[in-house]
Amino acid sequence: MKKIVLNEKTLEFQRKVEELSGENTAMCDQCGTCSGGCPFVEEMDITPAQLMRKVMLGQEDVLECDTLWICATCNTCTVRCPRKLDVSKIAEALRQIKLRDEINNLDIDDLPKEVLKELPQIALIAALRKLSS
Repeated sequence: MKKIVLNEKTLEFQRKVEELSGENTAMCDQCGTCSGGCPFVEEMDITPAQLMRKVMLGQEDVLECDTLWICATCNTCTVRCPRKLDVSKIAEALRQIKLRDEINNLDIDDLPKEVLKELPQIALIAALRKLSS
């Protein structure tokens, strides 16, 4: 049985998921309604409720689950959730984290100062958000 440890690292992971998804994972009361309504739950390695629990506990191993990629974002879980949580947004946030995992396609230090002066700030910020983890 895996030991549950809540520390700064696990809380940081949880905050990152919440920031990307816009959802408060602490609102989940683990009723299982999301899993009961999911049309793809039979194909998933963990249920949507288990996915939510792993996020709530800051367990980054959730990023290795096939459930992230099987979720079709059909929003059945969201419609049925008594707490109005959007589990599909959380799955999307996890997919984004996994895809960005330690991949920095843009390093601001590599850009010449002349280029930095000419680039619109909004474009630079957007590129950094999209191309760095």
